[in-house]
Amino acid sequence: METLVAAFVVVAAAGFSLFRAVHVVPQASAAIVERLGRYHRTLDPGLSLVIPFIDRIRRTVDLREQIVSFPPQPVSTSDNLVVSADTVVCFQVVDPRAATYGVADFRAGIEQLAVATLRGVVGAVELERALTSREEINAELRRALGGAAAEWGIQVNRAELKTVDPPASVQESMERRLRADRDKRAAVLAAEGHKQAAILTAEGHRHAEVLKARGEAEAVVLRAQADAEAEAMRAKGEADAIGMIFRAIHEGRPDRRLLAYQYLRTLPEIARGGANKVWIVPSELGRAIESLGFFDAKDTPDAD
Repeated sequence: METLVAAFVVVAAAGFSLFRAVHVVPQASAAIVERLGRYHRTLDPGLSLVIPFIDRIRRTVDLREQIVSFPPQPVSTSDNLVVSADTVVCFQVVDPRAATYGVADFRAGIEQLAVATLRGVVGAVELERALTSREEINAELRRALGGAAAEWGIQVNRAELKTVDPPASVQESMERRLRADRDKRAAVLAAEGHKQAAILTAEGHRHAEVLKARGEAEAVVLRAQADAEAEAMRAKGEADAIGMIFRAIHEGRPDRRLLAYQYLRTLPEIARGGANKVWIVPSELGRAIESLGFFDAKDTPDAD
């Protein structure tokens, strides 16, 4: 019986020792192993063996990126205005040994360091710059936090200033100023619009007048060209008519008596005009009458 009890005790001790010797580290984690109270090694993810009762797991450190949002903190700017600012910090443990032995609680240390850095950065600028220069403040936060947290084996990937809330009185004053600026810009834009409309209207009238004058000039030129063409055609027609008459006369071979008779018939038509006050008898009248054979040319009165 005693032998069975001893064997059971030995088996139980061996099983317990084996249980204490086997340790499984999760993915994206690291385990700190101490041997007799001193740092021995860092276990990577997976199955690892340690010496029971000599080695012990001090801490399992999460190696994933952690995002911590800190509550709003009262911060005084350089122009003595108290604002409420809150931040969010993204960090990652890159050295599990330094994160375990360099600081008691690296999460609380990052929070306090972020608050102190935020007060130093925002306290060095004015309120207007704190509201508008968000990227500059974020870069300063990352630089300050990264330098201090590196001693703890922590890498600060991002530090963002989420909100900056000024006092209610300052916020109301800023809103009034913004409304005044918007109204001013609206009035300036309206004036610019009226000015541009007036300029465009004047240019439109000027362009219309230029086109109208150009059209009238082209119309005068076209009318002159049409009159010239009509006159040319009329002159050509008259020339053609005279030519036809001459050809007809030459082809008909008229004698002197017929020509004298036609000449005498034309004279009354010449004298019939109402503007003719004096009628001058041409010198050819005697020769025309002589051609008809009524009397001799020497009896014809001389028409001077």
